[in-house]
Amino acid sequence: MNGTTIGPEASEYGAQPRDFAARPPTVLVAKCGLDGHDRGALVVVRALREEGFTVHYTGLRADPEQIARQAIDVGADCVGLSTLAGAHLAIVPRLAEALKRANWRGLLVVGGIVPASDEPSLRAAGAAAVFRPHQSVAEAAAFIREAVGAGLGIDSGNEVG
Repeated sequence: MNGTTIGPEASEYGAQPRDFAARPPTVLVAKCGLDGHDRGALVVVRALREEGFTVHYTGLRADPEQIARQAIDVGADCVGLSTLAGAHLAIVPRLAEALKRANWRGLLVVGGIVPASDEPSLRAAGAAAVFRPHQSVAEAAAFIREAVGAGLGIDSGNEVG
């Protein structure tokens, strides 16, 4: 990252329907909190790049405000939170609020070790989808393309998924 900040009008990537011919979807893969295991996140980064996405990675232990700033800086259409530490019920609402405060309106998805019983709470907090280990990256890529292409974002009610 170059440390520059993009203005509010450019920070709303993902808020409008768009054609990917001009620019492939941009995804920011994030690790938040004390979760120090990133092997799965790095596999997802590589696999999404192979699917044609532009992908950035926050590195380990980013806080929600850092993730929101980086989402703005890289022009992310989607933020994908990778979680294995079991703190997703606390982190996702904080991350969604930080993204909204930063005036970012893209798509928020969650992936990792997440019990199915936690999904309704994560979706209510702003996650458009939850991807578990048994799901393929191709499934996630298809979902992200569809949702971003339709202009769905953090405030759109998560109609897809």
